[in-house]
Amino acid sequence: MNAEMFDFELPEALIAQTPLAERTASRLLMLDKTTGGIRHGVFTDLAERLGKGDVLVLNNTRVLPARLMGAKLDTGAKAELLLLKQLGEDRWEALAKPGKRLKEGAVIAFGDNGAGEPLLLADVVSEGEMGARVVRFRYEGIFQELLDRLGEMPLPPYIKERLEERERYQTVYSKHQGSAAAPTAGLHFTESFLRQLQDKGVKLAYVTLHVGLGTFRPMTAERVEDHEMHSEYYELDEENAALLSEAKEAGNRIVAVGTTSARTLETVAGRFPDGRIEACSGWTSIFIYPGYEFKLVGALLTNFHLPKSTLVMLVSALAGREHIMRAYGEAIEREYRFFSFGDAMFIE
Repeated sequence: MNAEMFDFELPEALIAQTPLAERTASRLLMLDKTTGGIRHGVFTDLAERLGKGDVLVLNNTRVLPARLMGAKLDTGAKAELLLLKQLGEDRWEALAKPGKRLKEGAVIAFGDNGAGEPLLLADVVSEGEMGARVVRFRYEGIFQELLDRLGEMPLPPYIKERLEERERYQTVYSKHQGSAAAPTAGLHFTESFLRQLQDKGVKLAYVTLHVGLGTFRPMTAERVEDHEMHSEYYELDEENAALLSEAKEAGNRIVAVGTTSARTLETVAGRFPDGRIEACSGWTSIFIYPGYEFKLVGALLTNFHLPKSTLVMLVSALAGREHIMRAYGEAIEREYRFFSFGDAMFIE
């Protein structure tokens, strides 16, 4: 299967640069995955598409202020790190800019303690591909407090505008810090709208998947089957595993909020092929593309994704490539807002 099959032309003007004033104010494209039928509405129309017994599965990861702007200790040249994965013992996997200058042994300084000394130092321990580095931090005090003080939110490169309010790149239910990017389908929800859904009998379940390096890496393989996903850490606790098990046994619909929740659910389903769902955690590199048969996910709320991305392939696996390409074409024609701060799609 050729990756070009998932390409499309997107006018740059449709890439949303800032979040809307109200989280729930976005538009909603509703796609019937069986017939390809399309309806257009607003995000709060989701309440009409969900019913009693449906389980809405939310990824409660919290984005780290993981973009650190500093300078090489020896030359003063500007340097940047984007933290991706905690490795233990103050070591992190990170993306480094400019990668050519940040070789093994380089030291990057961040912040100033008021006495002309840096608050945080990063030693480049090893080099990987495409700007990836392993760094070890040196500091006094509590690392998370320093990161909150020095770090910036790691907005995707297609967003050029400055984010005025950090929390707008967090879901209202974010809880467990560790992600390099937000699970953006969840950005549309407010606490009051979630309560409204619960009042209808919709149940809320939570998983955790910390979004990692794969989000920032484009697909380079020509054949879809040749692409390798980067692994990401996930967790499902006992309470939410039980909720999902009950829903599955009762034949109730499991609705994933975002591709991260969908990938977590399908990873869990793959671990328990006999049909039971239990608490678990680990690393997943699951790659879902057309031909894949979903085991848990019955419907999906998602944003509009980048051309030729693994995320377009995932939604195509659920609804069919032709239906997705037609829906995307209609969204472009109607000038929907795309990507992280853009509009939403509900596939059922």
